[in-house]
Amino acid sequence: MPAKKYRVKLTEDERVYLTQLLSKGKLSARILTHGQILLHADEESSTSSLTDAAIAKAVHISPLTVERVRKRFVEEGLDSALNPKVQTRRRPKKLDGEAEAFLVATACSAAPAGHKDWTLKLLADRLVECEVVDSISGETVRQALKKTNLSRG
Repeated sequence: MPAKKYRVKLTEDERVYLTQLLSKGKLSARILTHGQILLHADEESSTSSLTDAAIAKAVHISPLTVERVRKRFVEEGLDSALNPKVQTRRRPKKLDGEAEAFLVATACSAAPAGHKDWTLKLLADRLVECEVVDSISGETVRQALKKTNLSRG
């Protein structure tokens, strides 16, 4: 087995903090799980540290999660290892309330000539044609219509 790249060495204060945190049990499951991972992975404790696979089995998670928690602890510290990472790749919504209202009104109107019903592709093309959005996929249209509980029957 290769040497571990990210070695967890908790200070006494960190160990006490995590032990107290876990004994309360009133936090999110993610924080509790990550705290357990760090305590199991600690090389400075009196008990020997476990392998990632053994920790994963003990905590009922993936070994990859153990590896990620180790890495975040070593690179970013205890708080970062315990708390959820802030998502930075969030994209702004394509459809605001006004655009969704236009979409619903269009979907409820008569289908264009030569078509029995509106398809997601036709609705997406209509939104672009009417300059409501620059571009949009049929999947985004589907999700917007699903959110409105639109029943056309």
